Amino acid sequence: MIVVKLGGGEGIDTAPLVADTAALWQAGQRLVLVHGASHEANILGTQLGHPPRFVTSPSGFSSRYTDRATLEIFMMAAAGKINTMLVEQLQRAGVNAVGLSGVDGRVLSGRRKAQIRIVEAGRQKILRDDWTGTVEQVNVALLHMLLDAGYLPVIAPLAVSDAGEAMNVDGDRAAGALAIGLRAATLLLLTNVAGLLRAFPDETSLIRTIPRATLDDYFEFAQGRMKKKILGAAEALGGGVARVILADGRRTAPISSALAGLGTVIA
Repeated sequence: MIVVKLGGGEGIDTAPLVADTAALWQAGQRLVLVHGASHEANILGTQLGHPPRFVTSPSGFSSRYTDRATLEIFMMAAAGKINTMLVEQLQRAGVNAVGLSGVDGRVLSGRRKAQIRIVEAGRQKILRDDWTGTVEQVNVALLHMLLDAGYLPVIAPLAVSDAGEAMNVDGDRAAGALAIGLRAATLLLLTNVAGLLRAFPDETSLIRTIPRATLDDYFEFAQGRMKKKILGAAEALGGGVARVILADGRRTAPISSALAGLGTVIA
């Protein structure tokens, strides 16, 4: 079992991913596909007069501030557009894919954050009306039912709270939770760079292998969104996933290339 997370940043063409997914699926490889929608949500929010706001936590992690309007914009971008387009492309490639958000059937559920603490202009602040959360449970039974019936699940990174509220969740950490729940051998995080770079953005500085025991030492090299990917990788490995690969989603055959070792392999 492989869980593949396709990043939602700018510059990733889904056509090579779909072709590679179809070839692997038809060869008998079981996988689950998770996708982001950050770039599409940024465009849509701006068009609707509600542009994105990104905030930084005291620990240095950047994230999208999600009030209710932003949540609904993200729903439109992730579950409404990106998810359906990926399913359409997979169907054209002969894969009977099923599109879900994590809200559907409580595929992803957990705790909604009542408030978040941020650092702005050197000062800590508390933001309320936040609609983000952390994945704590995965509906593994539903996913196995789909997989056993020959469907490929394609999952948008939304989740449902204990109170039944939709939440925006980090896609990389959600993919890690799915990989743990499904007991996946590999979690593959595809992004728009070659992997973890020692001197970002110099792609010749790619770090090719990281022993899992020393992963914490590599946080210093992670810039921007890569910090969350390293965090998701650490959580997945701690939950029993054998290896995590950070790899380039812009490649031809991006999944197969990553499985062959092109990227940053953490094991």
